[in-house]
Amino acid sequence: MRNNIFVIGTDTGVGKTVLSLLLVQFFYAKGYSPFYLKPIQTGCKNPSDVNSDAGFIYRYVRPLRGKDPAESVIYCFENPKAPWFAAQDEGRKIDVRVIRKVVEERSLLYFPVVLEAAGGLLVPVSEKILMVDIIRITGARPIIAARPGLGTINHTLLTIEALRKRRISPAGIVFIASAQGDTSEEPVMIHENMEAIEKFSGIKVAGLIGKIKDFSNPDQSCYQPLERIPGIF
Repeated sequence: MRNNIFVIGTDTGVGKTVLSLLLVQFFYAKGYSPFYLKPIQTGCKNPSDVNSDAGFIYRYVRPLRGKDPAESVIYCFENPKAPWFAAQDEGRKIDVRVIRKVVEERSLLYFPVVLEAAGGLLVPVSEKILMVDIIRITGARPIIAARPGLGTINHTLLTIEALRKRRISPAGIVFIASAQGDTSEEPVMIHENMEAIEKFSGIKVAGLIGKIKDFSNPDQSCYQPLERIPGIF
């Protein structure tokens, strides 16, 4: 399972699903057989719901069109909360052993499995488990999705520190431009943010993914940062 990838975010809404989409498209284009997996989804009624991350992936990855997004979701909860509380609202519990088993099974059939986190690293999955623990349990290599603008230095360095505290080494960092636009996402600030993160973490920021007009056919420049992440093949 160590060949798998776990897309994590410095916060919610930073572009994890967009990065996951690009990774799946990228590996298909390279001739691999990737599989997208969202172990825990909150804030949607079912995996085909308009707010479903798996539904988004299945709409814009050509080989997945017409297939059931439910294949890529283990736990789905309606309330947009931390998984622990979203599950609690429905009288359910999340079993990390089930997640590990599914990842193991998918890993026998696909390469790589691209997992996507729910929220940030320290989001509670249960009363004893955090999202970062699922990364550790699955053994997948984390790639950090981060905003390029104001605040990203602190959020990204804290994310890296939380991983390293648990002896997990991130494979890389990718900046993703916000869809709505952010006045702080100016070239000078983005460059300074990259410089600071690289200086204090020792990890190279792979690049910036700009706004995408057509998710079915993103500009080739969107995949260039992925080429720069060491050891993801």
